[in-house]
Amino acid sequence: MKRTDITELFPDATEEQISKIMNLNGADINKAKGDLDGLRTQLQSANDELAKLKNAPNKDAELAALQKELDGMKAAETIRTMREKVSADKKIPASLLTGETEEACAAQADAILSFAQASGYPAIRDGGEIHNTPAPQARDKFAEWAKDNL
Repeated sequence: MKRTDITELFPDATEEQISKIMNLNGADINKAKGDLDGLRTQLQSANDELAKLKNAPNKDAELAALQKELDGMKAAETIRTMREKVSADKKIPASLLTGETEEACAAQADAILSFAQASGYPAIRDGGEIHNTPAPQARDKFAEWAKDNL
């Protein structure tokens, strides 16, 4: 924009008004140039990165490795979800399940539950009573004497 353009649009404009308009226009242009330079720099760095990727000798191997890793993560998540489902259904901790299929985990859960429900202690034939009385020890005799005499 030139001063003559402003005077043609606003014939009654003073020199001070024209200077303010020119200063504002100059500031806008300088800001736009700065933004444009920043965008050019970003574009150049993106183009450089793209060129590196295009020229990378093992990009297919890296892509295959990443795909394999992603597939492994998906499989692990599927197994984890399945174990949590069986865990919730059978009411046992999911950390005890190691099966890779729902059927295997359900069988494990049933085995764990049957083991946990087994009876407690084995039966003792004599009922556990003491049939022989041990001979008193010196410690016991002293304790009885102290209780009686002190």
